[in-house]
Amino acid sequence: MTDRHEASEHELNIALLIDADNASPEHLDEVLLVLGELGTINIRRAYGNWAKTSLKGWGNITGMHSIVPMQQFDVIKGKSATDMRMTIDAMDLLYRGHVDGFGIMSSDSDFLPLAQRIREDGLPVYGFGTAKTPMSFQQACTRFFDVAALKNDKEEALEAPPTPEGGRAVDAELLQVLGAAFKASKRDEEGYASLSEMGQRAKAVSSFAVRNYGFTRLSDLIKAVPNFDVKTGVDGRLVVKRLR
Repeated sequence: MTDRHEASEHELNIALLIDADNASPEHLDEVLLVLGELGTINIRRAYGNWAKTSLKGWGNITGMHSIVPMQQFDVIKGKSATDMRMTIDAMDLLYRGHVDGFGIMSSDSDFLPLAQRIREDGLPVYGFGTAKTPMSFQQACTRFFDVAALKNDKEEALEAPPTPEGGRAVDAELLQVLGAAFKASKRDEEGYASLSEMGQRAKAVSSFAVRNYGFTRLSDLIKAVPNFDVKTGVDGRLVVKRLR
């Protein structure tokens, strides 16, 4: 494992812990893209009482994004024990020493002590919640992201290319992922980003797979999108630029 004090942000092994009782699945893609900029999300868990109909939206996408659903029954009717289970698991991960950073997706201030404790060990905590999340929890995080603002910060939809034979139609979700991945990638003075890095950003959303769209290589898929220009850089590697 990379030494905690030597790991750079782009080398972080990140654990994403989701409080499904206090987070909406509609913001998951934005959370994955942000954390994908910071490291690799090797641990993905969502906590809740999956018998509740209110969590049905989460249940439909956990497999799609390789998220492990962690069952926690309500010990007392009307009172969730999810936050306690999530905190215990976070401390287990912290003491095992295999995690370099945590992403906590919740708007619940009950995670304030957890964020403070993790940071005492020198690890970053990235919080994701609504604008109404108590300021105490927001301030306890290394960085806190308003999920609604992340969603509103998306770039305009790209023009969809023709669908190759045998592939599924290039939908708005894919175009959104490509646009966000490019925006998150480092660019040179001419506005070009490494195709390899862009691919890594896109793969932070685990539902992304080039072959699902009838292509064998990411470069072929990007070339099929009119809004991007792909060329060979000075070092011989492919680079890509968003045209509009």
